[in-house]
Amino acid sequence: MTASQSSPLILRDPTPADEDQTIQADAELAVDGFNFSLRYPEHSWTDYLEKVSRDREGRDLPPGRVSATMLFAFVGRDLVGRVHIRHALTPELLAVGGHIGYGVRPAHRGNGYATAMLTHGLDVLRERGLARALVTCDEVNRASQRTIERCAGVLENTVETGDGTPKRRYWIDLAPRA
Repeated sequence: MTASQSSPLILRDPTPADEDQTIQADAELAVDGFNFSLRYPEHSWTDYLEKVSRDREGRDLPPGRVSATMLFAFVGRDLVGRVHIRHALTPELLAVGGHIGYGVRPAHRGNGYATAMLTHGLDVLRERGLARALVTCDEVNRASQRTIERCAGVLENTVETGDGTPKRRYWIDLAPRA
């Protein structure tokens, strides 16, 4: 039995013990141009963990940044993905970034982890009182499109980005669950 079959997905804050797996995940997803941890290379792991804490609290945010929750997804001891939940939208996030960004490590794709992470992210925004959430993905990312649509995403439009990668923009109603 694999870890995905025997252990549930756990979403939690990153910790000091997660550095090695995060470095591996960053390298794996960098091939796709995806910044898994949203960590700056010049920052130590301690600096990164402090930044995650500040971002969640909305403390000392640089211009153009909003408060956000970063959660790592584990199955057993394996870091399988992450979800980054932005609590508000800037004009740039409204255009192409959205409220929630998520990523699953290549070896763990196809197990429903993206759907579980997005669902949890939507619950976080619902608890914060948001009425709807914007979630975006690259036009060519069919797996992410299916994930967003599985979570009741309604396509508003597709927009061109500065790097030429068309982004699909979906809105998800956050009315309280029955």
